[in-house]
Amino acid sequence: MNSSFFGDMLQSIAERGRSLLDSTLTREPHQARSDNLVQLCEELLSGRGEASGVALASEILASYSQLTIGPRIAFFETLATRFGPDRARLDAAIVAWGASQSDETAAELHHAAEPRRQELFRRLNLAPGGTVALVRMREQLLDALDHRDDLAAVDADFVHLFSSWFNRGFLVLRRIDWSTPANVLEKIIKHEAVHKIRSWDDLRRRVDPPDRRCYAFFHPAMVDEPLIFVEVALSTQIPDAIAPILAVKRDELAPEKTTTAAFYSISNCQRGLAGVSFGHFLIKQVVEEISRDIPRLSTFVTLSPAPGFAAWLRRERNAEGSKILPPEDREALTHLDTDGWWQVPKTREPVEGALMRAAAYYFLHARNKRGLPTDPVARFHLGNGARLERLNFLGDGSENGIRQACGVMVNYLYSLDDIEKNHEAFAQNRTVVASNAVKRMVRAAPAELVPLKAG
Repeated sequence: MNSSFFGDMLQSIAERGRSLLDSTLTREPHQARSDNLVQLCEELLSGRGEASGVALASEILASYSQLTIGPRIAFFETLATRFGPDRARLDAAIVAWGASQSDETAAELHHAAEPRRQELFRRLNLAPGGTVALVRMREQLLDALDHRDDLAAVDADFVHLFSSWFNRGFLVLRRIDWSTPANVLEKIIKHEAVHKIRSWDDLRRRVDPPDRRCYAFFHPAMVDEPLIFVEVALSTQIPDAIAPILAVKRDELAPEKTTTAAFYSISNCQRGLAGVSFGHFLIKQVVEEISRDIPRLSTFVTLSPAPGFAAWLRRERNAEGSKILPPEDREALTHLDTDGWWQVPKTREPVEGALMRAAAYYFLHARNKRGLPTDPVARFHLGNGARLERLNFLGDGSENGIRQACGVMVNYLYSLDDIEKNHEAFAQNRTVVASNAVKRMVRAAPAELVPLKAG
């Protein structure tokens, strides 16, 4: 109700401001500038009154939404070249800082170095629906970045601002169930990125039974737009495969009989917020929420995919002289080239040991160019304070599971007493906290296993 009230109030301000703005523009000699998006941005930064500023921000976002790809990229180019720092002001601030290094000159240097487009984005955010529009704008910028490295500075400013605007202190955790409004449920179906939701019945099986939970995080400025959601299965033991969880027909458990909560799917809904951390302890918030509902739960784990493992393993198998794969394991892994290898005992059985040893090395030691674990899901959970608990052979026998991870799935354990400690170990030293069972799976000492290439 509060969000609706403030939204209506902003809309009212925008409408009043638009009438003021229109009357002002009719007195200007060049009325055509109202169609010039860049000029409108300059007008917004010039410092009009709040009402007309809100209206002008709305006009800019409405005009931007009508742009096709070419003019949109041209607009991004202008943001990069024309709306950077005020160089004259920055030069003067540098001189002043050199002459007198005081709090005042430091503050001026800080403000002078800030690109003008950051203030432009702040003012655009005042428009009704401004936050959603800016997230969509950044999503389109990401598309352009695939071919335009010169726009990276604009993207960096979006990330800088979004990191503050979407601070975890602003986020609201809500349970998603069958009574959740249909427009939100439709977005859950659309954005499920781990295990596709194939129908409304499929969705209901994931959110309605007593031993299933789904939670989503929302931002007050994006009321019906989930940012990220987590699907949870309640059970009596740590799951080692996804098929029983997603089965159409299964025996449901009474929540009071369960001891384990397994997070089996975590999906981001807003591509425009890619690279913007929602905080390292959101999983902990879900754990605390479930614990209040079902106090007897004692184990909190994930059943996670390993999206980069198959590609990494393929590179190592093709690398002559790889020190990661001993000859006998390399030979056993040739069975992976057989169609349907996982469905036939004579090809499946020789693969298991070699595959799991390679997987243990991958999760414990494989690194990208930044020195972080190669696997993106591992980076997420280890960064959230989890422990690499168990690797599961053929945890996902689906076509996608075989293609991206040779069927391997992973359990990451969230121990409430260790989350902060594990997070700090990973953040400060890139330490992969793992169970002894996983560590023992690596045949040779890490010093002897030097990958030919990172990532």
